[in-house]
Amino acid sequence: MKRTSASRRGFTLVEVLISLAIFALAAVVLAVSYLNILGGYQAVGQRQQSEEEWKLIRSVVLSESDRTKVEAGGQLQLPDNSNVQWKATIESTNVADLFTVTIQSQPEFATGNESRVQEQKIMLLRPSWSDPVERNQLRAASQEKLFKDRQQ
Repeated sequence: MKRTSASRRGFTLVEVLISLAIFALAAVVLAVSYLNILGGYQAVGQRQQSEEEWKLIRSVVLSESDRTKVEAGGQLQLPDNSNVQWKATIESTNVADLFTVTIQSQPEFATGNESRVQEQKIMLLRPSWSDPVERNQLRAASQEKLFKDRQQ
């Protein structure tokens, strides 16, 4: 008995090659997706580490009552045993005892082209940093403005 071609079972070479191409395409898409997820986790981890660094720096600035020490800056050891250099610039505002503090930080390992200087501004209410004469002038100006606003 002769077998006819209709009774053969199996896939042709073209069908196998097409299925392999589809499988390869799906594998590439899954690999790229996985790498994107890993990159996202790494970015989130770095962002969290950066936020922890800023929390420590802000706590040092907020706990220091001497304005000259804050402006001088310093070096802070981080939980991962790395160091960060920080300095602050303090500017008076039009409100008595309110200051704009600009904090700059740079990790110790960052040098040259890979320098990673970051900057953050905070508003800080510090009566101990104010010059008494300037404070009285600002308060008098604020009181005068309030008095004029009430009269209108």
